Parts: sequence; C-alpha cells; structure tokens
Amino acid sequence: MAEFLHILALRPLVLRCGTTQAVAVTTDVRPRPRLHRAWLVAFAAFVALVGAAGFRATPSVLIDPLHAEFGWSTATISAAVSINLLLYGLTAPFAAALMEKLGMRRVVTAALVLVAAGSGLTIFMTASWQLLLCWGVLVGTGTGSMALAFVATVTARWFVRHRGLVSGILTAAGAAGQLVFLPILAALATHHGWRTASLVVAIAALAVVPIVLVFLRDHPADVGTSAYGAQEAQPKPVPTQGTARRALTVLGSSARTPTFWLLAGGFAICGASTNGLVGTHFVPAAHEHGMPPTTAASLLALVGLFDVAGTIASGWFTDRVDPRRLLGGYYFLRGLSLMLLPHLFAPTTEPPMWAFIIFYGLDWVATVPPTVALCRERFGLTGPIVFGWVFASHQVGASIAAVGAGVIHDQMHSYDLAWYLAGGLCLLAAGMSLAIRSEGAVGEPRNMALTRRP
Repeated sequence: MAEFLHILALRPLVLRCGTTQAVAVTTDVRPRPRLHRAWLVAFAAFVALVGAAGFRATPSVLIDPLHAEFGWSTATISAAVSINLLLYGLTAPFAAALMEKLGMRRVVTAALVLVAAGSGLTIFMTASWQLLLCWGVLVGTGTGSMALAFVATVTARWFVRHRGLVSGILTAAGAAGQLVFLPILAALATHHGWRTASLVVAIAALAVVPIVLVFLRDHPADVGTSAYGAQEAQPKPVPTQGTARRALTVLGSSARTPTFWLLAGGFAICGASTNGLVGTHFVPAAHEHGMPPTTAASLLALVGLFDVAGTIASGWFTDRVDPRRLLGGYYFLRGLSLMLLPHLFAPTTEPPMWAFIIFYGLDWVATVPPTVALCRERFGLTGPIVFGWVFASHQVGASIAAVGAGVIHDQMHSYDLAWYLAGGLCLLAAGMSLAIRSEGAVGEPRNMALTRRP
C-alpha cells in the first residue's frame, strides 16, 4: 500500500515530464556525506591526550602538600618531576616506532593503564624513592607513550589536508587537560588532600580507555579508506626493523644533518621554559609572593585556556607561513615575557600579571605545529620518529630546568635567577630557529625529504 501511494505521488511528474524526467527526479535524492573516519580518530587521540595531561598538571599543585606531609625538600620533589619529564621525552621516539609495529591503539591503551597505575599507587607512598618510581618512572613512561610523537603519527597517517591545523588541535589537547584538571586538582589537594587528587587522575586515565578502543584505528587501510584529503588510498606500511633498532637508526640518520640539531636545541629550550620551569614552579613561586595556591593554579589553568587558542592558530599559520619564522618569533617573544615575570608576582592578580598569562598562554606550545611540519618536510616518512627524538630533547631541557630551578630556589631562596636564565635561553632559541637553512640547502639528505612546499 505504501509503495502504491508513492507511485501515485510521482504520477503527475510522469504525465508532465515523461518517464525519463520522472526517473531523474526520483534518483536525485543523494545520501548525505558521512563524516570521514579521520575525524573520529582525531577525536579519540584528543581525548587520550587530555587524559594523559591530567597527571602532568599535578606536580605543581602537590609540591607544597608533599613537603608539608613528608618534609621532603623542593629539590627532592623536583627530582621526581625531572625524571617524569625526562622519561616523557625519551620514551616518545621508541613509542613512535612501537606504534609502527604494534599499532597506535594498543600502545595508547597500555600507556593509559600505566598512567593510572602510577598515579594511583602514589597514595601508598612512605619514602621519597617511591615518589621517584611512581611519579617519575611509571607516569613518565606512560605519558611519554602518548607524547607529541603520537600527534605526529596521527596526522602523518590520517591527514593530508589540514595537517597543520589538526596538529595544532591535538597539541592543544595537553593544554585542555591542564585546563580541566588543574583547578580541580588544586581544590582537591587543598580541601581533601593530595591523595584524593592522585586518585582522580587515575580514574580519569582509565575512563579514556574505552574511547580509544572504540574510535582509534591504526591506519586508514584498516577500515578501507584513505587519509583525509588524499587522492588515493595508501598501502599500510610494514616495518622492517625492531622497535629499538628502528628508532636508533632514524636517530643516526637525522643526527647527520644541521637541521636536526637546530630543531632539537631549540626544542630543549622550549621544554625548559614551559613544562620544566613554569609548569612545575609557577604555583610555588606565586605562593611565595603571597598568592593563594588555588589562585595561582587557576592562573596556570588560564595559560592552558589561551594555549588552546594559540596552538590551533599556530597550526593554521603553519599551513601558510614559513615554519622557521614562526619559531623565531615565538621564542623571541617568550624570552621577553619570562624576563618580565619576576616583577609581576604579587599577592593579588594585577593587570600586568593578567597580560602575562594571556600572552604566555598563546605562546605556550605554539612551537609544536611548525616543528612537526619541519620534521615532516625534511625527513619524510621518518618524520614522526625524528620528531620523537626532537621532543626527547624538549623533555631533557624540561627535566634540567625542573630540578635546576629547585636547586636555585634552595640555594638562593628565590626563583628570580631561573626566570632570567630561561628568558635568555629563549632568545638563543629564536636565533637557532632562524638559522635553519631553507629547503633544499646543501647538507640535507635528499632521500629523506618530502615534496617541497609550493
């Protein structure tokens, strides 16, 4: 009956236009285009990175509570942060190679479980070495497996169009995690104790696991599609080496080029001036000037808020502007702002401090999209692993700054020298970025380069 009524509804069209035209009318209904699978993969990656960012946001709000309960010095607690940051970076290139062999989904799932275990076990701590093991080794290894090399792997496999923009969005996931977790963790640590804050991080990391298992896929070929914006489907690559050997071979090849060392050196300073110094010591430094820890943590969370906008904008610019110039500008402006920071601390949030928070937030990890782009352009298919090594240098710098600033504070009872040193190093990083040769320069390996930018 329903079919008969449908035919009657079409009959006037047949009488006026003929059978051919009626067929044209009835076949003109096209299915709406489906969302490309790459965006679901990007969503799962974003959520995983947000979850991993939770524990990385924790150290700055737990330094004072741990010192108050156990009597550990700032340098001792900073050493655990230093190990965390160091392993967070050194794990990245091996994790990128492991993703080639086992797939992103398995690696990221295991990493989230490791983060949950490390953060949850901290509630049983009674000695400082346990802090180094849980906070440093377990969580550092887990978060390192979902570091920015994971971002480079996702964008390289799943995106051709809008690669820079997606790199910026995924990089901003870390800032989003900081934005979500930091005020909550600060409030929990203040009103309910630091153990409650650690358990919240563990639960949040485990809650992300089902999303990764459902939405994250290793290659477009696994689901019968192609990368977003690709003209044709690409075959699934088959790794020919073991994980460690693959990572070390890529390091040996890339380390023969000046570009690698300039990128790695600049990124080491980037890590020292962000995660290592500001991310770890901003809250206790502000508290020393009379600012409540919850207020200082909220300011650091605002850095994450503006970082989301700044990093996404940086990804958009990276698709259009020479990445070397972007890096030079980012580092130069960051250096100037850090040199001004010691003069801005006060018991309350004055307008100059607000200006610093907004500006520094926009610049926090805006360096990542242009650095990923340069690794991809100069080193081709090995770009994600090369970026893993460049990112390892980022975390080496962060590790040195985390413990170094703690030592400076213990010796001088002030963080001022640490801020000035970091600012000067950022100016050096600006020069290193601009010193990277233009594409096709002598000394760059041809067999590792991609097609040049138009």
